[in-house]
Amino acid sequence: EPFSIKKMIGYIEETGLLYTDSLVKRFAFSLMSKRFLILSGLAGSGKTQLALAFASALVKNKDEQMCVVSVGADWTNREPLLGFPNALQPGKYVKPESGVLDLLIEANRPENADKPFFLILDEMNMSYVERYFADFLSAMESKELISLWSIDDANGENTEVDGVPQKVALPKNLFIIGTINVDETTYMFSPKVLDRANVIEFKISPTEMGTFLGAMREIDRDSIISKAAGMGADFVGKACKKDLDKDDKAVATLQSFFNELKNVNAEFGYRSATEIFRFICQAKANDDASPKMTDEEILDAAIVQKLLPKLHGSRKKLEPVLAQLWKLCFTGANTDLNIAKENVEKAQFKESADKIRRMYESATANGFTSFAEA
Repeated sequence: EPFSIKKMIGYIEETGLLYTDSLVKRFAFSLMSKRFLILSGLAGSGKTQLALAFASALVKNKDEQMCVVSVGADWTNREPLLGFPNALQPGKYVKPESGVLDLLIEANRPENADKPFFLILDEMNMSYVERYFADFLSAMESKELISLWSIDDANGENTEVDGVPQKVALPKNLFIIGTINVDETTYMFSPKVLDRANVIEFKISPTEMGTFLGAMREIDRDSIISKAAGMGADFVGKACKKDLDKDDKAVATLQSFFNELKNVNAEFGYRSATEIFRFICQAKANDDASPKMTDEEILDAAIVQKLLPKLHGSRKKLEPVLAQLWKLCFTGANTDLNIAKENVEKAQFKESADKIRRMYESATANGFTSFAEA
């Protein structure tokens, strides 16, 4: 069964969860263009619920194909995710209670190559991500295997220790979704992490809150389990495509943003540029819901997900650059409009303009700003 974002939106609506069609599309197309997605924003805005609903719908066996892990504040190494060889008993391996290693092993089995597997890391920034997630971050780009144990840990010529292979890969059918809240108990992500993911911000508009308060009902997330399992293989297949869709307008826009971001050492590299065009390609090829995302909306989503998250710093550093980025979100005579909420709707790239406006106002009021808001 071919993957249909229209059907997926319908299944999610049936659970009682409230999301805009645009948000669900950005979520799906981001995962299809890069298998690492970060959901940021207001606590209780539905980040984890969307991840759970989307993953639950696409899997045939929830216990086998999904792993939900709450990140602990005491995570200082990779052991909570990958376990460790038992130093006192050669030939023994201590698997993590989280179940992540079992998920990786299962996803790597040849017979499961066309099944989607989901690793959901809840409250991902409760600890320093680079400490416990370094092996994953490296393997994402190097495509190298993650080493789990050495020959010294095995008895003789074992190819496995307690059923654990010496090395494990991050397979193409594994999708990693992390959620983050920003407050005084959490840590900010480094550019290294942000550069490897799409970052989608969750926020609630007055209209959405009004809809929720006016028609509150119980959420039935179990109703979505395996409903879209038939689309799982096609979802994996589409996510493996490396097509790039670029046009002159997108090239010119990204060049303009690069030039401005370069001024504050927040420019993007070849990897981010490639992933942006891959997102554009996925969104254009797989949007079967009406109305479809326009070319401007797709490019707008790419800008706010891939280019703006790395921006953070003092007012002195960012105020001039935010003012220039604001202008790039407009066309024609509108480029001279003041940075104000009432002007956002006049922008060519509305999501980006609204985010830049909020960051600019935060810098003006507090002397500091970043993409992640408390």
